[in-house]
Amino acid sequence: MTKSFEGRHVVVSGATGALGAAVARHLLGEGAICHLPISRTTAPEGFEFSGQDRVHIATGVDLTDAKAVDAFYDAIPGLWASIHSAGGFDMGSIDKVDPGQFGQMMDINAKTAFLCCRAAARGMIAGKAGGRIVNVSARAGIEPRKGGGMAAYAASKAAVAALTVALAEELKGADILVNAVAPSTLDTKANRNDMPKADFSKWVSLEAAAASIAQLASPANLVTSGTVAEIYGRA
Repeated sequence: MTKSFEGRHVVVSGATGALGAAVARHLLGEGAICHLPISRTTAPEGFEFSGQDRVHIATGVDLTDAKAVDAFYDAIPGLWASIHSAGGFDMGSIDKVDPGQFGQMMDINAKTAFLCCRAAARGMIAGKAGGRIVNVSARAGIEPRKGGGMAAYAASKAAVAALTVALAEELKGADILVNAVAPSTLDTKANRNDMPKADFSKWVSLEAAAASIAQLASPANLVTSGTVAEIYGRA
């Protein structure tokens, strides 16, 4: 593994989840200083990053609250990259889904990405050293036909994809490259438990997804922006 992030400050939201943890793990291996916002008042018991060198855990950060997000980012010196894997999943047929579920999906997927992008961009523009932003959309967000039975989730992830492309155009003059990944099914313990009869070999490993995200956030990425990368494995 290279040390391309050596000494660079990087935010990873959603590090208590499977993908966010994999991303933080990968970046630490490449020398990054990771800042991990957590909505809980304390880190989860047994949280693997607690007490680690080059890890700064900020608790009580509600990523749907603009003031809380701004305060978190304002405390980070020399922000290089911001990676937004915080989010959630919900499904239900349109005739049964509660309107509140739609609002929740938009909040935890689209609004959190928007507020983190906004705060990260402010810091990077002020620092005048460029930077990288990587969002996490989903296959259903860029292929809506895959979103049958999960329309609220698909719509929220489509919003993340649109946000990514729009910001890439807006921020290119500041040397801030904005991209996203759109995974198909990730090979997580939860997904294996929910779909025990699936062919896990066709799913995207967390390590592969984390590597793709790190590549987009890397200083070695000099030109790629406005891409929503399809990471589908063999699905």
